[in-house]
Amino acid sequence: MNALRPVRSRRQFLRTTAAATLAPFFIRQARAEQPRIRIGQIGTGHAHAAGKMETMRASADFEVVGVVELDPERRAAAEKGKTYAGVEWMTEPQLLDAPGLQAVAVETEVKDLLATAARCIAAGKHIHLDKPAGESLPAFRRLLDDATGARLTVQMGYMFRYNPAFQLCFQLLREGALGDVFSIDAQMSKLIDPAGRRALLPYRGGSMFELGCHVIDAVVTVLGRPQKVLPFNRSVAADGFPDNQLAVLEYPRATVTVRSALCEVDGGVRRQFVVCGTHGTFDIRPLEAPAARLALDAPRGEWKRGYQDVKFPKAGGRYDGDFADLAKVIRAEKAFGFSTEHDLAVQETVLLASGLPVD
Repeated sequence: MNALRPVRSRRQFLRTTAAATLAPFFIRQARAEQPRIRIGQIGTGHAHAAGKMETMRASADFEVVGVVELDPERRAAAEKGKTYAGVEWMTEPQLLDAPGLQAVAVETEVKDLLATAARCIAAGKHIHLDKPAGESLPAFRRLLDDATGARLTVQMGYMFRYNPAFQLCFQLLREGALGDVFSIDAQMSKLIDPAGRRALLPYRGGSMFELGCHVIDAVVTVLGRPQKVLPFNRSVAADGFPDNQLAVLEYPRATVTVRSALCEVDGGVRRQFVVCGTHGTFDIRPLEAPAARLALDAPRGEWKRGYQDVKFPKAGGRYDGDFADLAKVIRAEKAFGFSTEHDLAVQETVLLASGLPVD
């Protein structure tokens, strides 16, 4: 961990967080003076596809050029809802050849994510790539190498990267306020219906692959690539699908447990990310809308010794932070905050934690 530096006060952090949360509402006029970034979406089959489209359409930074959906039943269903009302439906070549197109949100089914993303990179487009990054680590590595060579950004769709509770946790860690991390306990579960289960059956990685990947991204942000990953896959149902999973991640001076299940009643309420360090603990629970408890061994700024509740301003949309950051990167206003090495470490860890091969 970095050497301890002065920790921003609670008031200052919450004021900054509130400003960042509300920023999209206050910068619309300023952004209107700049050309909006022309973006498209390929696929509506990902679980996050509709939310990403709603975010892009509401953003002052982006202009949605069109949407691609090859599956006629899925397209027909999308056309009936508000999310895609009025959008232009295109073929993939039409979208990638659209004048001024700079970026594409890749929101296909998981099995098609990497191949679709590769075509977008080959066409010279930045991409927002939803999670997880397929089942082939070599294919994902090639994609990132191609993007790096073309100076294009691949933004992974891990939704907690811009979550204010996680951002505060990462800040406290950077500043040394929590000391050396010796333990992380993460939980990412839900209860799915039979239709949702059938949709996931082709993916051998089960619940950890589908859901656990979100908190694994955060674990790697804190501790980096683990030395060893031990997966424990169980199936509650008779079909053998791994719907009840535990992964233990080993580090030189820390251990991490990640649990993910698709059979937990109201599992979303109990989602958590608990970081324990030698100077304090940061306990996020639930993850959305986030609430946290912070314990410190000594006062730091306005943070007191012992346990205290941390409240966060009411957030905007779930993916607002993702696309606001992507816009800044595309406009060269900032460097992208997640390296290809990070994303590769996350994907390798996700596959190992899901009991999948990495070669």
